[in-house]
Amino acid sequence: MSIVDVRTPDPKRFIPGATGDWEVVIGMEVHAQVLSKSKLFSGASTEFGKPANSNVSLVDAAMPGMLPVINEECVKQAVRTGLGLKAQINKRSVFDRKNYFYPDLPQGYQISQYKDPVVGEGKVIISVGPDRQGQFEDIEIGIERLHLEQDAGKSMHDQHPTMSFVDLNRSGVALMEIVSKPDIRSSDEAKAYITKLRTILRYLGTCDGNMDEGSLRADVNVSVRKPGGEFGTRCEIKNMNSVRFIGQAIEYEARRQIAILEEGGTIDQETRLYDAGKGETRSMRSKEDAHDYRYFPDPDLLPLEFDDAFIEALKADLAELPDDKKERFVRDMGLSVYDASVLVSEKSIADFFEKLAAGRDGKIAANWVINDLLGALNKAGKDIEQTPVSADQLGGILDLLKSQTISGKIAKDLFEIVWTEGGNPAEIVEARGMKQVTDTGAIEKAVDEIIAANPDQVAKALAKPTLAGWFVGQVMKSTGGKANPQAVQALVKAKLGLPDEG
Repeated sequence: MSIVDVRTPDPKRFIPGATGDWEVVIGMEVHAQVLSKSKLFSGASTEFGKPANSNVSLVDAAMPGMLPVINEECVKQAVRTGLGLKAQINKRSVFDRKNYFYPDLPQGYQISQYKDPVVGEGKVIISVGPDRQGQFEDIEIGIERLHLEQDAGKSMHDQHPTMSFVDLNRSGVALMEIVSKPDIRSSDEAKAYITKLRTILRYLGTCDGNMDEGSLRADVNVSVRKPGGEFGTRCEIKNMNSVRFIGQAIEYEARRQIAILEEGGTIDQETRLYDAGKGETRSMRSKEDAHDYRYFPDPDLLPLEFDDAFIEALKADLAELPDDKKERFVRDMGLSVYDASVLVSEKSIADFFEKLAAGRDGKIAANWVINDLLGALNKAGKDIEQTPVSADQLGGILDLLKSQTISGKIAKDLFEIVWTEGGNPAEIVEARGMKQVTDTGAIEKAVDEIIAANPDQVAKALAKPTLAGWFVGQVMKSTGGKANPQAVQALVKAKLGLPDEG
């Protein structure tokens, strides 16, 4: 299969070296565990965290005479993913045997797809930035293919001082291998790509994307070249399961290759591992080519064949994708592209926002979610699923703010109370006497007292009207933030004889 370089060299992404600029070229093979209750070719459970070798059928253990039976739901999940990647769905695909030896591969081969995958070419749009002007750049990363395959087991080397153990719970679990084209040109683009791909999978419900559990991991192919030149020799960094580490590994590997080439050396095509503790990659083994695996069609499995009705039925039930949701938020709610991008970055955040924004001002709801809620969650080291403030509770705060029952200052205080103690916002305001003061008589009395006590500030405000804000702040402080800010501002200007600009 030929791979064409479609990216125009971009000086902003060049890496300076002793002999001039270099360009890094990156392709990624992402292994995404299919969300399904049972494995690809057996009825064994896929539940994570079970005791070793408890989710193993006779098929998974490669007992003699056991034949694989395709899991239809796994096939549907692969097609849904292909549709979500705007990819070509191949109506006919074939399972092949990929032959290699490994202790946790009981069959001595992996059932995969080679020349005829279930999904063909597609694309992912990533957003990189912001730059110094605060702008983001949208970049299209091509998808070469998506194929289904079974996962291997897991070798455990820390259970015994002289022996390794094998856990086959993962053996036979359905994987989607999503292969990008070599369109990625920096570690930032690589991180944006894996993050966006994970988001799409989560929106579709085809993979949970939990990298810490191994359900999403990536092999990263890195090479360097002079800008616009021929592709260099690539090295594959195996089994990356952290977005941050992917970025670090690419940075190290690119500079390692540049240093070798600038010293007149050559790059060996090999598989490498990333040592996060040392922040460097190290050689694992020489890189195999396709012919080393002796691919041939699996004789126990018939080809998969789809008709248009099967594909269209899956397309009709497809979830709204993040790019479409972002466009809708901008178009229908008047959000900025940046705010919409933040809100759709995780499906759980988008769901929270949509529940909050229903029947309310979208811009105000977005501001509270992004600045207050996500800010507090980030500070507390929590994600949206762990939020102490529900969408209903935050909605209650916004409703009190809109009705002018509370001021903006009180709303912030109320949010803190709900965050730490819980409860109904309206009941808290009533019980604690937090209602906004709208009695103009009481506000006027406070304004008069502040003006009378600060003649020097009066003179400054008369000379420079913008300093009238000082009086507004003092009145708000004296009333515990309960005074209506608009009423305070109007009275201050009236008392000082300053023009009311509306």
